[in-house]
Amino acid sequence: MKVAILSGSVYGTAEEVARHAELLFRQAGLDAWHNPRATLDEVKAFAPDAFLVVTSTTGMGELPDNLQPLYHSIRDQLPAWSDLPGGVIALGDSSYGDTYCAGGEQARELYGELGVREVLPMLRIDASESVTPESDAEPWIAEFVGMLQESDRPS
Repeated sequence: MKVAILSGSVYGTAEEVARHAELLFRQAGLDAWHNPRATLDEVKAFAPDAFLVVTSTTGMGELPDNLQPLYHSIRDQLPAWSDLPGGVIALGDSSYGDTYCAGGEQARELYGELGVREVLPMLRIDASESVTPESDAEPWIAEFVGMLQESDRPS
């Protein structure tokens, strides 16, 4: 199974979580691809069977600058990714109130427009509580891997 990992990061933390997820996916035998500056053509060329979005939130609840061009390209073109499995890991700081993990919510809304199935509820990693987001994400990533492997088995 080919998993495209898309990441949006302001200070690099979400990118580190995405790299860690890529490593864990590969260790589980999945074909994982991560490019923090991916274009829509590159994602299409990889031809993913599943998606993981790892993103922080910036400003007033926006996606980070490095993810916005891809996000807008996907929204403009709405590629045929209906019914593919996906998941979202959102990093944020709960002290920001209403915009906490809003970048992740935008990714979830895009999944809805594309018809991507969220196979697990979005993981929220709170910067005000977590000092090790990569390891804090591991149990969720392991469960996500299991869901992908199960969905990849012939019926």
